[in-house]
Amino acid sequence: MAIKVMGQDTKGLNEECGIFGVWGVNEAADMTYYGLHALQHRGQEGAGIVGRQNGKLRQERGLGLLADVFGRGTALQNLAGSDAAVGHVRYATSGSNGIENIQPLLAHFSDSQIALAHNGNLTNQFTLRKQLETDGAIFQSSSDSEILLHLIRRSPAETMGAKIKDALNQVHGGFAFLLLTPDALYAALDPHGFRPFVIGQVDGGQYVVTSETAALNVVGAKFVRDVQPGELVTIDDAGMHIDHFTENTALQIDSMEYIYFARPDSDIYGVNVHTARKRMGATLAAEHAVDADIVVGVPNSSLSVASGYAEATGLPNEMGLVKNQYIARTFIEPTQDRRERAVRMKLSSVRGVVAGKRVVLVDDSIVRGTTSMYIVRMLREAGASEVHVRIGSPRFRFPSFYGIDMQTTEELMAANHSLAEMTAMIGADSLEFLSVDGLVDAIGLKTEQGTGLTTAYFDGHYPSPIYDYAPAMQPFVDAGVVDFMEEP
Repeated sequence: MAIKVMGQDTKGLNEECGIFGVWGVNEAADMTYYGLHALQHRGQEGAGIVGRQNGKLRQERGLGLLADVFGRGTALQNLAGSDAAVGHVRYATSGSNGIENIQPLLAHFSDSQIALAHNGNLTNQFTLRKQLETDGAIFQSSSDSEILLHLIRRSPAETMGAKIKDALNQVHGGFAFLLLTPDALYAALDPHGFRPFVIGQVDGGQYVVTSETAALNVVGAKFVRDVQPGELVTIDDAGMHIDHFTENTALQIDSMEYIYFARPDSDIYGVNVHTARKRMGATLAAEHAVDADIVVGVPNSSLSVASGYAEATGLPNEMGLVKNQYIARTFIEPTQDRRERAVRMKLSSVRGVVAGKRVVLVDDSIVRGTTSMYIVRMLREAGASEVHVRIGSPRFRFPSFYGIDMQTTEELMAANHSLAEMTAMIGADSLEFLSVDGLVDAIGLKTEQGTGLTTAYFDGHYPSPIYDYAPAMQPFVDAGVVDFMEEP
């Protein structure tokens, strides 16, 4: 059963976005630039920074990698002297990739300014946008993120904090928001905590809020705490204030953060990503061992999984594939043709390592299967006698609606083919995936209720309603393979 949601074409397993904000430091835009460098893996379509200069907000943004936008020219120089800033590296989960959608978005009002950076996807965006446009709102972008700015401005509440709370209670889905005004920096996380969001502190006591702890390390900030689901954090000259826009919360962070998206040196809710991936590899070995000579991981996100698999089986963990580090991650290339060319440019096999060997090829996930086909063929051409593919995550069978640009099953190999068919299509001698239970155990989140994870893409159990996307998912509901829990 294949579906296309809201007439949108999927572009692949695109990462969400990376956001970074800081208040009250000298040269805040520079710090934001370096913090965003640590988050470049989360988005490569565009980058932007808004800085506060002399009490006013100024925006610089552009298409391309962070270094393309800010490494040359005067963009970063134009933000010199900023004492607060928010930044964003983008991949489009909603909206086109035009310059108007590059964040942070900056709104100029008669009495104030607001800059917004968003990581995630709003599941009631189409309904809200239609309502706002009917009421006279004029949108400057096609991004769902702009909706929050309109809701904040139209709120009848008296204070900015109250206006933000009012707006947050009208949006649904996955969101980590950073909002910068001339008076404060605000951070808000959706009631399920779908996206990672952390707070750090630099030596002078100033606070940093960002997507991953890896970005804290780069700017020399000490980890303070994870932003919790449903929280609204305000940072101003008086310090940090923690409030809630809703008390109905239940942590269910996207398991793909641990599998693929986050950097291995990041910690998410107390779990180190590299360590979790090693445990995934060990569990995968326990579930699906195979007679072989060597283990080869697909660089780079699968290397931790391969290490865990090799340790558990006692097989040598060899560098049978070499990655050109100057090539972007292929899952986040925006077109199929570019993805295929990127695979060829990105990876090469090491004949002296794999020739005549029975290879266990370890990868983190299979989406379309295109990359797997190329790699298996590459290893065989290099002389591998057998290629057994082991995947450190379950089969990706259902759409994502919380921040990954995969809102259709049309291109999901596992949604349309049996395991035997997939094995034949990629040309492997065998193919096996980590179980959902194995994934949950390997990540090992400590929570008071449930697993603390979203595994909907693998098992069809969505942690919340999906609102505007629900009609297209009805065939899955009718077939009994998908269910949606109520809001917490």
